[in-house]
Parts: sequence; C-alpha cells; structure tokens
Amino acid sequence: MSGKARNQESEHKHLIVFDGECVLCSGFFRFMLRHDRAGQFAFATAQSPLGQQLYRDLGLPQDDFETNLVIVDGCPHQRLDAFAAAMQALPWPWLVLSLCRFLPQRLKDTLYFRVARNRYRLFGRHDTCMIPNSEIRDRFALGGYGG
Repeated sequence: MSGKARNQESEHKHLIVFDGECVLCSGFFRFMLRHDRAGQFAFATAQSPLGQQLYRDLGLPQDDFETNLVIVDGCPHQRLDAFAAAMQALPWPWLVLSLCRFLPQRLKDTLYFRVARNRYRLFGRHDTCMIPNSEIRDRFALGGYGG
C-alpha cells in the first residue's frame, strides 16, 4: 500500500471500507456500528478518497465494489475473509460467525461472489452514499467519507 494510505489507516486500530451505495453493504456498516461497542473500527466508503486509494493500492476495481475491505492491524481482508475478520473482533455471540474463515477458499469465493454480483438486484441500491449525522461521522477515517 502507498505510504499515504498506510498513514491514514494507522490512525485507527481497524478499518472497514464498504460500498456506500449498496443497501446490503450499508447494512453491514450499520451492524458493525451497533455491535462494535469498543469502537475498534473506523469506516470509509469505497467511493471516498481513502476508499479509492485503498482499492487502487490493492489492485481492485475502483468503480465496481464487489468486496468490502476489512483491515485489521494493517492486514487487508477481502470477501468472506473480510466478514470473518470483522466478526472475530466482536464479542460473543458474533465471534462465532468468524468460523466461516475455515471454509475452503473455493466455497467461500463461490458463496461470496454469488451474493456480491447480485446484491443490487437482491437488496437494492441507494442513489447516493448515506449522509451520516455528526456522531456517526466521527467514526469515519480521515478521507473516508465523500467522493
């Protein structure tokens, strides 16, 4: 990753980058806000300057966000492994969902991409990224909102 992106993400212990236009992805963001009571995670939309930089640094498309990114202790996770990494940081009972990381990679990718490629059709799409209130906005990483 670039030095700029690394410096921005190191301000927070963990970071979740999500598609701010995807109803399912935004739901995951709201779930994490509600259950990450320790405030371990900062957030960024994939459409934000920080999100775009991280996707670029990881060689991912910057206009078709088929994966959320979860960065834990500087290590980026994608697809179902991203979900597992996020769940592993939460308390019981959510911690048990992190066991999905032990599924065979081929099965994880098949399951993940089947949902990801159909997420707008199945769950809908916002016309624009959400506009967070000031309390929620405080949980966004520097450069993690807007775009």
